[in-house]
Amino acid sequence: MVVASVREDLERDMGCLDLLECIHGLNERDRTVFQILQRADDPLTVDDVADRSGCDRSTAYRSISRLLEAGVVVQRQVNYDDGGYYHVYRPSTPEEVARDMRRLLNDWYATVARLVQEFEHNCGRDTDERKTQSLQHRS
Repeated sequence: MVVASVREDLERDMGCLDLLECIHGLNERDRTVFQILQRADDPLTVDDVADRSGCDRSTAYRSISRLLEAGVVVQRQVNYDDGGYYHVYRPSTPEEVARDMRRLLNDWYATVARLVQEFEHNCGRDTDERKTQSLQHRS
């Protein structure tokens, strides 16, 4: 797996799917499943997704599960009249996904800002200690 730096991600042109991949760590299959759900007129079952993507049911289910966990897909239960049920899936609204991405980015930014502050503090202390040691060796 190739990991791009933050700088590389910021310098490239990103589309909607690239943004989802960047923020949620989606793989190519997840992107394909998301596109299938996005293009569908109605919510789809796992079997529908598997058929349209040309993969087996378990592979489609794993991708749908990752998309659900990322919050970019919504699951709804459909009940049979004589008992039993099945699930259908649709993409979350762009507003819901954007709100969640903003929240994740704000959390990430706060964490990185704290880490940068710790880096600055710790590296500054290390530099001061090296200067002190250097001065002691000269004496």
